Amino acid sequence: MVRSVSASDRAPVHQDRVDSGRTPADTADRFWIYSAEESLARTKTGKEGLPSMEAARRLADVGHNVAVEPTRRRILAKIGKRLVEPLIAILIAAALISGATGDWASFGIILTILGLSIALDVTQEHRAEAAAEALKRSVAVRSTVERDRKPVSLPVDEIVPGDIVLLRAGDLVPADGIVLDSKAAHTNEALLTGEPFPVEKRPGPSDADTPAEAFNALFGGTALVSGEATMLVIATGARTRFGGIAAALRSVEPPTAFEKGLHAFGILILRMTAFLVLFVLLANLMLHRPAIESFLFAVALAVGLTPELLPMIMTVTLSRGAVRMAARKVVVKRLSAIHDLGSMDVLCTDKTGTLTEASIALVGHPGPDGEDSDRVIELAAVNSRFESGVRSALDDAILSHTANKSLETWRRTADVPFDFERRRVSVLVERNGERFLIVKGAPEEILARCDQIDQGTGNAVALVPDMRAQLERLLEEKSGQGFRCLGVAWRNMPADRDRPAVEDEQDLVFAGYCVFVDPPKASAAQAIARLEAAGVRIKIISGDAAPVLRHIVETLNVPARGLLTGAEIAKLSDEALAVHTAETDLFARVSPDQKTRIVRALQARGHTVGFIGDGINDAPAIKAADAGVSVDGASDVARAAADMILLEHDLEVVADGVAEGRRTYANIMKYIRMGTSSNFGNMLSMAFASLFLPFLPLTPIQVLLNNLLYDVSETGIPFDNVDEREIARPHTWDMHELLRFSLIMGPLSSVFDIATFIVLLQGFGASAEVFRTGWFVESTATQILVVFLIRTTLPAWISWPNKVLVASSLGTLNVALLIALSPLGRGLGFGVLPWPILLIMAALGTGYLLAAEALKRFALPKQRSIGGHQGRRLKVIG
Repeated sequence: MVRSVSASDRAPVHQDRVDSGRTPADTADRFWIYSAEESLARTKTGKEGLPSMEAARRLADVGHNVAVEPTRRRILAKIGKRLVEPLIAILIAAALISGATGDWASFGIILTILGLSIALDVTQEHRAEAAAEALKRSVAVRSTVERDRKPVSLPVDEIVPGDIVLLRAGDLVPADGIVLDSKAAHTNEALLTGEPFPVEKRPGPSDADTPAEAFNALFGGTALVSGEATMLVIATGARTRFGGIAAALRSVEPPTAFEKGLHAFGILILRMTAFLVLFVLLANLMLHRPAIESFLFAVALAVGLTPELLPMIMTVTLSRGAVRMAARKVVVKRLSAIHDLGSMDVLCTDKTGTLTEASIALVGHPGPDGEDSDRVIELAAVNSRFESGVRSALDDAILSHTANKSLETWRRTADVPFDFERRRVSVLVERNGERFLIVKGAPEEILARCDQIDQGTGNAVALVPDMRAQLERLLEEKSGQGFRCLGVAWRNMPADRDRPAVEDEQDLVFAGYCVFVDPPKASAAQAIARLEAAGVRIKIISGDAAPVLRHIVETLNVPARGLLTGAEIAKLSDEALAVHTAETDLFARVSPDQKTRIVRALQARGHTVGFIGDGINDAPAIKAADAGVSVDGASDVARAAADMILLEHDLEVVADGVAEGRRTYANIMKYIRMGTSSNFGNMLSMAFASLFLPFLPLTPIQVLLNNLLYDVSETGIPFDNVDEREIARPHTWDMHELLRFSLIMGPLSSVFDIATFIVLLQGFGASAEVFRTGWFVESTATQILVVFLIRTTLPAWISWPNKVLVASSLGTLNVALLIALSPLGRGLGFGVLPWPILLIMAALGTGYLLAAEALKRFALPKQRSIGGHQGRRLKVIG
């Protein structure tokens, strides 16, 4: 029965206490020393779990089961973060100085413009994050929990102390707790202890001093690799051992490729800003301009040069990319992974499910003589039926093939579960009073441990060298035909032996092979060709034997260079492996740690690496990759480690994701290129003009208004179309290219700005108000309209923008003209602009746009042509 909890009982449930200045791991009690009954009493629960109402109350008390709280902030926190950014803080200070000196108009306008900019930024970012979060929760890891006396599937973040969780092989342990019941349960605790081998877990109090020695303790973040277990949750969230470690390490997580690019861009902007601002401020002070006005102008220049809406543009672009990828059956868990997938130039993938259909069928079970043997398939079926570990597709194929075969005479005693180091599984069984250890696994591993062969009747004879060579030839023949094979062997065990050990897996009697077929996937060759054409090299990393891998590659006509086996990799240093991976595309019989080594080796050579996996053994490599990808239906461990989850196990879906990642990057770079070059040109013009004009070319308020309108005009960029050639090759953040673009296109706009200055002053003798109005109109119009030219490397009349960008740009331009040319602008310092000046401004603007179209071919990065597009409109990705 579920123990009822009265109001008087509702003392705080057991959670590890945290003392001031100490981590949870420092002060956590040894919860594993208590018996199951004591632990149930301490957590005020029963073996049948918690009622839903009580679980909800505890969730409200202790919080969600999240090791480290996500970085997503509330709206007020987001606003606060922006207010303390250095440039914004300086601008606020400038507004306060304006107010203190009696310039209340400047004070109000600066704060109004800042408020609008921050509101737009925060609102768009918040909405985008909400959409992305909804997608991420759709593939959240779940656990089976006893609630209201029945098992239910819940997201792991809703688990509370006192919950009863049912675990099976392949599940993540969702929190810290103790084992109430187990069936050959083994966990991988390498995350906490560094020990790579599975650790057996069983009920009963333990007097261990350390977590690594506690045989009854389960720890959040580890994984059940074999068997089944029922656990009582003791601690959740940051109070778990993993929570303490994760919180301590959170600040030192290595930056992603996307974050590295942003950092480099920030340094570039900082250098450009510092140069211009110091130059202008010193020059104005040397010319004895008013100090406060010079300071406000210099600050306005700094803000004008900084793309303030970049966080919003990035978040909206990435979030829209996540929504588009969801439509293409890719769920994104980490937004910046979209960029990383687009920049990926090497994709590591397994064979099963990507190159093959993953519909494995048993097609043979030959004994030593090469003929199908009933004894082989019976022994294999007994092993598959009674093993407690993760049941593989090969086990399912064996059991399906023997569904009508009775195994009633066999009784299970115990087993040694499969692990990826041994690559075999052993089951201790009994029949007719005799005990046997039946072992199946990788053929070469099994054959190496045999010294006898089974004649098909249970009688064993010595395995002589000629027969061993014959068995190896049979294996090579089957593997060369593309078949996957398992070796099956056995040995007698003492009648009083209840628990087998790894050491017992020797002096075996070889029974034969189980032979499987996994048909090649028809779409695989096309998907690989598509990825290769897009500049993504495919590396196939498999646990299968080398002949099987070669056969499937040849069948699909997949271009592949070189092959390394796990045994060969084990002999290579990390430096040597990095050299070999550059010229090797096939990796056979690799272990989990070798998969991670391959990923690290490729990264050491400067590659951006993606990894697709779905098994427990794939999780470390998925985590290590720049773009870790798993599939829906994969093990909890693999899905938790992944940045993205494919709803279809198909490389075509990955190819779609790569295209979307590059599209997202292209649109982000549009804003960065256009913002930095245009702002740089305008600020350069104003800095230059301020040295020679008897008045400031624009007031600080007008500078800020110009910058705000320009930013608003570009809010349609996340929705813009992208030329097909933009997604043809992997992308990287190249600060030299960005600087070159700014140094070409920025001064070009300054040339026309100076021409505008000369016309206004020398041609019309314009007053300060008319001068500022004329240049504001010319500057705003050209920097908004040039978007349609430099958004593409193609002629502007061939590559059409998205209608959202058209609306945001032209709509903002109309607002800018309305403010400057109507009575609304009088309060902002604008004057009446005669129509001759308007015509001259229009002519200068047209000249600038024509020059920009001609010069952009030298400023934009060269895109490798994908052929066949000259003289006609390119396909765009909308």
